[in-house]
Amino acid sequence: MNTLHLVLNAVTVIFIAATMFAAGLRATVPALRGVFADVPLLLLLALTANMMVIPLLGWGIGSLLGLPSASFTALILIASSPGGPFGAKLATVQQGDLVTGAAMQVLLASIGSLTFAPTASAVLSAADIGTKVSLDVGALVRTVALLQLVPFVIGLLLRRYAEPTAQSWHPTAAALSSITFLIVLAGMLLGSWHDVVDLFGSLALLAGFLLAAFAFALGTLLATGPMTRRTTMGGVASVRNAGPALAAIGLAFPDQPTVLGALAAILLSGLAASLLISTLLSRRRGVPKTPQEHTDQATTQ
Repeated sequence: MNTLHLVLNAVTVIFIAATMFAAGLRATVPALRGVFADVPLLLLLALTANMMVIPLLGWGIGSLLGLPSASFTALILIASSPGGPFGAKLATVQQGDLVTGAAMQVLLASIGSLTFAPTASAVLSAADIGTKVSLDVGALVRTVALLQLVPFVIGLLLRRYAEPTAQSWHPTAAALSSITFLIVLAGMLLGSWHDVVDLFGSLALLAGFLLAAFAFALGTLLATGPMTRRTTMGGVASVRNAGPALAAIGLAFPDQPTVLGALAAILLSGLAASLLISTLLSRRRGVPKTPQEHTDQATTQ
């Protein structure tokens, strides 16, 4: 099992880096400048929704469903950790705005590495379950920079200064991202299926599904721009970053395997909700438009 974990960790690293590299290969500096200049998008989606509302939403769902301590803790850890790398992949799945999604995901991951520890600690303390979280913020920032920001910037620079190379490399990077994505999903199921099965009667799976679904709706509602951009932001909001949560479990709950099992279950059920919504959006957008629909869309945008 240790070998499986090592292989899964390695594939996860490749998936994150390949996903962000592929996103960078498709990005342009003017497009990114437009994203970061959109103050309402940054304030409403990045700060209000992801940093404040979704952690409180996790608290509310956990309390409403009466989750036991381990599942409740795992849910709060996930809700307090924005910027999951799967968010960029969901933009591709739903045929959304990949450039905006990737840029916002990197921003949320960077900010979230700083806000995760105090947010999770505050919510868990307020919930009065006697749990505190202590994290190495510096290590989290370095991890985000190495695995997400650096590959994205490299891809972006290639697109800007060597566009033919970027175009020729993108199909390979995208294929690597998709293949490793499937391997990561299979590995999570294989490595934690006992814990997931044990949690079927605890409502933890339902809690993860509801958190992702409501976060998707909230992100879409608070985003700006055309619907493809808004639902992309919904996908980014719905997928949380497992890295800080796993670090918190390693530091604060090393002798509580039930918390790790609950985390895996909540992550998988939340990802299932996000994938379901994104797939439905993709099918809807895959229907050929009539000439009048193309005209209407161009007019609205």
